[in-house]
Amino acid sequence: MKRHATAVWHGALGDGKGDLTTQSGALDHHGYSFKARFEDESGKSGTNPEELLAAAHAGCFAMQLSHFLAENGTPAETLEAKAVVTLDPSAGQVTSSAITLRGTVPGIDAETFQALAEKAKAGCPISKALGAITVTLDAALA
Repeated sequence: MKRHATAVWHGALGDGKGDLTTQSGALDHHGYSFKARFEDESGKSGTNPEELLAAAHAGCFAMQLSHFLAENGTPAETLEAKAVVTLDPSAGQVTSSAITLRGTVPGIDAETFQALAEKAKAGCPISKALGAITVTLDAALA
């Protein structure tokens, strides 16, 4: 299985701009820029690679956990996963991804939920791809 996205960048880093297009069309010439990446903490001026990485990590984790919960006989009603990816501009690298999870899962105890969430954190393909950084999890039943 292969998926693709295309980035087109015009100009220098500080004043240039680009657009991203994904295979699915979810992003279709969606803008990104230096400002969106490094200056606009509100996140409203466009997307950036770290935001997209966070979305991929949260989505992958939630899907993996839903599988483990169903295998356990306790399918989730709702899983809300948020990933916060930290970029250290001075080091020029992503340093961590912190997942916060709140789940509504009928019939499961907190200990089993936590164990399955940890298993999903370790096992989701995006977590595995992020092996060079710290990945944390704060999981709780809603």
